[in-house]
Amino acid sequence: MAAGVRIKCGLLNPRSLFCSRIFAHIVGSRTRTEVMCLRLGTHSAAQHDQKYCIDLVRLRDYEGFVGSLLLPEAARRSSLALRAFNVELAQVKDSVSQKTIGLMRMQFWKTAVEDIYRDEPPVQPVSTELWRAVKKHKLTRRWLLRIIAERENDLEDRAYRNLQELEAYAENTQSSLLYLLLETLGMKDVHADHAASHIGKAQGIVTCLRAIPYHSRRRRVYLPMDICMLHGTSQEDFIRGSWKKNVRDVVYDIASQAHVHLQHARSFNKNVPDAAMPAFLQTVAIDDYLERVRKVDFNVFHPSLQRRNPLMPIQLYFRSWKKKY
Repeated sequence: MAAGVRIKCGLLNPRSLFCSRIFAHIVGSRTRTEVMCLRLGTHSAAQHDQKYCIDLVRLRDYEGFVGSLLLPEAARRSSLALRAFNVELAQVKDSVSQKTIGLMRMQFWKTAVEDIYRDEPPVQPVSTELWRAVKKHKLTRRWLLRIIAERENDLEDRAYRNLQELEAYAENTQSSLLYLLLETLGMKDVHADHAASHIGKAQGIVTCLRAIPYHSRRRRVYLPMDICMLHGTSQEDFIRGSWKKNVRDVVYDIASQAHVHLQHARSFNKNVPDAAMPAFLQTVAIDDYLERVRKVDFNVFHPSLQRRNPLMPIQLYFRSWKKKY
């Protein structure tokens, strides 16, 4: 095979670029010029994949993006890869017109995770960055697959039957993500895991509340049906953007459960190692939303709740400095 053709094939095949054994073989059998070209290609592709994940997380998960920047340098890139993976899965439901298409995309990610653990990541920026994170930190495959499975189940497009279903969804998605973030920090601690479980549940509940205006505009309501029935509210109340007392009572009950999970998580504070704290910085955003929704008497449609808190980066930095969640 001609040298030029060999270089072209190498640049177009990320698997060969990222496989150290193959790269070692290339170094031994090619000229210095060819090796330098391949190194430049590898560096360029890696930069592109990293930038793709950064841009995706900054656009779709701003609080997670800022929180990732405050992680130790050794975990920062892997954290962004995990959050980009989570964003990719989270946006499947709203980006497909048919459930079948959503299932196909979930199957892609199931296969991608299996390929990643075989050192054969698909030619896709998030997959490649996730592969780097898995290799560097020995991430647990079970948590990645659990996130995919739960997102796949959520394609059913129905409301939660009760608050326990919402909590289970949050545990399998948000808490699983936190377990992985703890692994990027080299943290294996039972108290940290317990805190992560409750913080993930609080995060999932708050995310559900924050999404009410967006889903209502699309004539969709995913709130726990048992709480809605308890207060005599209908889906149409939320679709119309009502802020009647019974609607606000539903929001109050759900928000209160998120607060309870935060309190449970903080009950482990003294036993959670300081090294685990950076993974829990999202409690700042949870606290911020719960306080703001309280100030508007639990009217989730209030315009102030649709605006980003400009002080969030400062609050995150301050909490990081104090090493508290």
